[in-house]
Amino acid sequence: MFNPPDERIHPELRIHSYGHYLRRRFGCRISKVNVDAGFTCPNRDGSKGTGGCIYCNNVSFSPKDTLAAIPLEEQVAHGVAYHRQRLGSEKFIVYFQKYTNTYGSVEMLAELYRRALAMPSVIGISVGTRPDSLSDGALELLTEIARTHYVCLELGLQSMDDAILARINRGHTLDDFVQAVQRAARRNFDICAHLIHGFPGESAAEFLRTAELIAGLPIDSVKLHQLHAVEGTELAELYRRGEFRPLEFQEYVATVADFLERLPARVTVQRLYGSAPLAIGVAPRWGLKNNQMWYAVVNELVRRGSWQGCRLD
Repeated sequence: MFNPPDERIHPELRIHSYGHYLRRRFGCRISKVNVDAGFTCPNRDGSKGTGGCIYCNNVSFSPKDTLAAIPLEEQVAHGVAYHRQRLGSEKFIVYFQKYTNTYGSVEMLAELYRRALAMPSVIGISVGTRPDSLSDGALELLTEIARTHYVCLELGLQSMDDAILARINRGHTLDDFVQAVQRAARRNFDICAHLIHGFPGESAAEFLRTAELIAGLPIDSVKLHQLHAVEGTELAELYRRGEFRPLEFQEYVATVADFLERLPARVTVQRLYGSAPLAIGVAPRWGLKNNQMWYAVVNELVRRGSWQGCRLD
């Protein structure tokens, strides 16, 4: 068996997986429970733009029982029961996932977060948001919660290229992201960066520069996602017009392995792949489940004889 040079690297996965990190930290299996708390985004409501990101249709990554019309407590209870039965999880992190989950008054945020934390077996929250929607009040609220519960702040960067960010209608810049990370650092909660590979006009080499960016910032974990087109998005129309060429499967696997080799061992890996329901998936249609992509990447690292962070040694 592979003997990793850093104890944080899982000997079989060859990466510092988030699940492994949580199990070591809390002593049991932890699962994330997704909820929809009814937020929107500033690039949807006219504050910074309309239409949202060109690839975004939240139906593509949201369980059917996470709807804003369903009471938060009911969403949490359903997710807890599902993960407890499916995986034998003992404790849970409530993931405020859909849209921008700090985009509201501090009073509203406090009420939502504390309702989630009051549920049985919930040890913390994970809050997905944009780097330009992180008020001082929201940061102070998360800092206060982190004194007694686990907190992960998930910031969507997607690309470090400002021209790409403009083309995909993100409505923020790389500098917005860097400033948000620096403001959130050293507050006793985890910071996760969301990244997407495969934007038109972006080379693999340009995407790999993002690993260097992450290495130089106080970021604790990453989520990687291939750019894919789903129904109801501008990206799907670009694909049909021949203006978007999705990555090939092996192309994506190779670049992710390259990225991980450049990622410090201290950074946990939460996700390597995004999937969508078959009914709305447009391209690429790889037909994979999340764990199949994990092992495709792991097998590539094994084939190379490499591991997360090996190019930094």
